[in-house]
Amino acid sequence: MARHKGRGWNGKLLAAALGVTTLAAVTSVWTAQADPAGGRQPQARVAQPVAKVAADIAHASDRGPQGVNITIDDGPDPVWTPQVLQLLKDSGVKATFCMVGTQAQAHPDLVKAVVADGHRLCNHTVSHDTTMDTKSEAYQSQQILDAERMITKASGGVRPQYYRAPGGAFTPYSRQLAASRGMRPLGWNVDTKDFEHPGVDAMVATVKSEITNGPTVLFHDAGGERSETVAALREVLPWLKQQGYSFGFPVR
Repeated sequence: MARHKGRGWNGKLLAAALGVTTLAAVTSVWTAQADPAGGRQPQARVAQPVAKVAADIAHASDRGPQGVNITIDDGPDPVWTPQVLQLLKDSGVKATFCMVGTQAQAHPDLVKAVVADGHRLCNHTVSHDTTMDTKSEAYQSQQILDAERMITKASGGVRPQYYRAPGGAFTPYSRQLAASRGMRPLGWNVDTKDFEHPGVDAMVATVKSEITNGPTVLFHDAGGERSETVAALREVLPWLKQQGYSFGFPVR
């Protein structure tokens, strides 16, 4: 998978992520409960267990050979995510939203709207650092586990089912860590390169020519001006239906 570079907003996201505490991959949280004498004492409460999933990078669709997975990255964004959601609703299409932790934290109403419409959540790290594969395991853990916490909290308790490394910067460690938390590593087959603003016609042509490479298509609803993405989706979705494709989710 080609690495995405040159997105100017990465620095802003990294700055926003400073001070985010590392979430340890543990199963206990502490709550204060009253004791018989009327005092307060901490009591461990065990979190629900998480079922591990496969650690290899998924590309296939749960709808089989004629399935297509629409994936939307880098949001949620208050301008573009609502437009993408409305378009998907009008088209009767479900998608997978790969969310950046700081964006989810800033816009919990949009995370909840994504869930309410029947779409799935994907962890896209805290700050969208495309050099994650060059960083320490401790840093990778912080980016993945803190984003998991932020997205889950913003959604009202719905956990992300996938993990997509920014720019495809997976490592064996990050894949195994995500899988141990129930998040299947998620790749893509068709890159519309909408972050480069190639034009609507070019994006549509890319999908039409490359969909036979595999079912998972990459779009973005944040990280910049996304009117071309919205327009391209408006053309691509009915075309895919006309070709006999159905819309599903990545395998887990």
